[in-house]
Amino acid sequence: MAVRKRKKVARKPVELIISKARTKAASKKCNVGAEFYGALDTKVRELIKQAEARAVGNKRKTLKAVDL
Repeated sequence: MAVRKRKKVARKPVELIISKARTKAASKKCNVGAEFYGALDTKVRELIKQAEARAVGNKRKTLKAVDL
């Protein structure tokens, strides 16, 4: 039997929520490594997801500072 090759699916790169320039500017004493931006973006997405769950749990559709 011949082995079928899978078609490569082009994935759209995930757009960052955070701004690289603003992140770099916020770091006063250290340089920012390339992998830091992705890790920071992941953390921010997790925080937003948790805040959404709290807001929905409190029967609100608006995220507030207390949700963090």
